[in-house]
Amino acid sequence: MIPFLHLGPLQVPTFGLMVAAAMVAAYFVLRADLARRGIAAKDSGLAEAFIALPCLAGIIGAKLYHVLETPRQLFADPVGELFSRYGLAWFGGLIAGFAAFAWLAHRRKIPLLAMLDVGSPAAALGYGVGRIGCLLSGDGDYGQPTNLPWGMSFPHGLVPTTQTCVAWGWPANCRVQPTPIYEFIAACLIAWILWRLGARQMATIRASSEPQARNNPGKQNRKVSAAVAEPNSAAARSDGAGAPAKSRGFTASAGSVFAAYLLLTGVERFLVEFIRINPRSFFGMTNAQTAGLASMIVGALLWWKLRRSRQPAVAAPKVASRQQ
Repeated sequence: MIPFLHLGPLQVPTFGLMVAAAMVAAYFVLRADLARRGIAAKDSGLAEAFIALPCLAGIIGAKLYHVLETPRQLFADPVGELFSRYGLAWFGGLIAGFAAFAWLAHRRKIPLLAMLDVGSPAAALGYGVGRIGCLLSGDGDYGQPTNLPWGMSFPHGLVPTTQTCVAWGWPANCRVQPTPIYEFIAACLIAWILWRLGARQMATIRASSEPQARNNPGKQNRKVSAAVAEPNSAAARSDGAGAPAKSRGFTASAGSVFAAYLLLTGVERFLVEFIRINPRSFFGMTNAQTAGLASMIVGALLWWKLRRSRQPAVAAPKVASRQQ
């Protein structure tokens, strides 16, 4: 593994490079989704804002959550723990990143559920790319010892596998489950699924809007504007023909892509923890596994609520481009 790149006197952590790569990948996905939904032009600068601030808040939140999990070590060496080169907790990053994302959506006057739908595929892909940084640095995010042919060893990682292998009663040169690769593959698949769900949302919106737009374009524009301003209004609860939107189903509901994101990423994290080396705490589960379970529950509840309300997705207000 390559924890650091040596460029003359400089030591560049590969984990940091992959975090930057994750931000870039998430940025391009988010920018494309904003454009296809008609929320903002690609040159508006909105994607940059929604990547930079939540990512910065997420990194800080992930570090704080990690050190607060072991308060004894934090109090023994607060500076060393807070500024160490590794140690980020996924759930802490999710909480802080979500808070920053929600605040920014409120500030830009974009409906929160609609913006969360837009950000979900980007978040899933960014998480997967970031996991490659864990693989390169060998920071202890690997799994249990294994005899599988694709098992890997990290003898020179930040957290060497030699310690883990001996602790599990295996030879010091044993191989372990490359869980960052598993998570990367799963995250890419989840991002693709969420992107497709977003496409179904947009197709439903267009299908419900076109008939009325052909008959009375001015009235349709007023109805869409009312739906944006008041998502719970009568305009928002009806489709383009003025009929209830019950037939549109869950895939057209604002927040449905986000609910799927919470559910799918929660399942992924819950399952992968069964073969991770993290210590057990709550009812025999790891902290990350508990967080994954919580994510699954919240996603399932949101899915159920949206399906019962059968409220369609609404277009978010457009943001002017830099050229205007």
